[in-house]
Amino acid sequence: MFGKKKNFNSARIDTLIGQGTVITGDLVFSGGLHVDGKIIGNVMADEGSDAMLILSEFGHIEGEVNVPNMVLNGEIIGDVFGTVRVELAPKSRINGSVYYNLIEVAIGAEVNGGLVHQSGETTTPKQLEDKSENDLDAESAAGPVAG
Repeated sequence: MFGKKKNFNSARIDTLIGQGTVITGDLVFSGGLHVDGKIIGNVMADEGSDAMLILSEFGHIEGEVNVPNMVLNGEIIGDVFGTVRVELAPKSRINGSVYYNLIEVAIGAEVNGGLVHQSGETTTPKQLEDKSENDLDAESAAGPVAG
């Protein structure tokens, strides 16, 4: 009646990083990526793609994650940018901020950082850095505030 909910757990997987595998360096992908291993570097989807990341309870990422759709059940040390949908499963552990458009959080999921809603706009880590620098420049240009 209201449409079918897309089952993200049965998404098409193009790439599998198996348990015991360690990748050092940034990873750029399109399609579906399932991670059971460890990635030390940033994980990014091809620009404009409708990519999907599934991080299992055995998976571990040390770096920023910038993927439109993701189901996270492992550990991430770094900020997470989900422009479409982020699902935090019960065993997910995020040490960083989560920037999301739509989020689903299961009981037991842990975020040690901020939850920041981004309404339909794509915000990249570089844009956040530029915005932060511009805010600091504006504050210093305004001078002291009289009280």
